[in-house]
Amino acid sequence: MKRIRVTISGLVQGVAFRHETRKTALSLNLTGWVRNLPDGRVEAVFAGADESVAAMLSWCRKGPRLSRVRDVQVWEEAGSESFDAFEIRYG
Repeated sequence: MKRIRVTISGLVQGVAFRHETRKTALSLNLTGWVRNLPDGRVEAVFAGADESVAAMLSWCRKGPRLSRVRDVQVWEEAGSESFDAFEIRYG
């Protein structure tokens, strides 16, 4: 089991990045969340099997069709918060 936090910069807001991230995470049986940040980046936490987290990270480096990912920062987390599903967070 692995857990990472990522921030993704580039053209990643207004291009369905959060919705496609959720769809991809669910297809990989990951839990966690994704949200837009006020500075134009997207932040997400992914938790699940090592291979699934690696596949999700690879997807984040490309993003959905309309996005233009410039950079992905990654941090491994221990994290005490557990997740039941993968959600889009607002606000």
